[in-house]
Amino acid sequence: MKVTIITVTHNSALHLQECINSVKNQTYHNIEHIVIDGESTDDTIAIIKLFDNHIAKWISEKDNGMYHAINKGMEMATGDIIGILNSDDILASDTVIASIVTSFEKNKVDSLYGDLVYVDKVNTKKIIRYWKGLTYDRIRFNYGWMPAHPTFYFRRPLLKDLGGYETHYYTASDYEFMARYLYRFRISAVYLPVLIVKMRVGGQSNRNIFNRFRANRRDYLAMKINNIPFPHIASILKPLIKLRQYYNSNRRKMID
Repeated sequence: MKVTIITVTHNSALHLQECINSVKNQTYHNIEHIVIDGESTDDTIAIIKLFDNHIAKWISEKDNGMYHAINKGMEMATGDIIGILNSDDILASDTVIASIVTSFEKNKVDSLYGDLVYVDKVNTKKIIRYWKGLTYDRIRFNYGWMPAHPTFYFRRPLLKDLGGYETHYYTASDYEFMARYLYRFRISAVYLPVLIVKMRVGGQSNRNIFNRFRANRRDYLAMKINNIPFPHIASILKPLIKLRQYYNSNRRKMID
């Protein structure tokens, strides 16, 4: 089973090498790593070329944002399953992809997701927040739940019928994509209780209250188009669900 990992870059030189190394060092070797760059002006291209033997395909050209770039990568993909790894994030261990492939083969599902930790931008050993997944239940979407997008892997043939990212949802494009696949079209999924990604803090949708309000509006529209009932209520519940993550993170810190 071939796994395609898509990494989108734009002036990503600071953390890109660590990201690529986390893919390069996987014990599972049938990986197609695709890098889509948005005409970086820093040392991003030099780093990509440094790993030319380990990156299957890459391009550098103007795009219309991250999700448009991911769509480009998915069009180039030839793997059986596809996942996304942001340029400033890293796979949590060298056996992550092996665990993902084993779970796909064992459970015979269309998609998979797992656990994630938000880490400090500089010190990736410093955990800011845990994102602990839950056993898959489609009904959880009714209450604003979603899998952690950087841990979401799906079978590539689904793209032909279900499509790629709808870029006009901006920061909610990842939520809309998963709601469409998992809720509206009911593809099968399984939760893999494994830490898959270490994600550096600093997401665009959470930088200030205005961004959070705008993101909630887009969440609502994504819920409405994908037939999630009572989208007004679900869009309010969606950020509130994160309080459980913060509570569990603080509890773990006290225990540790």
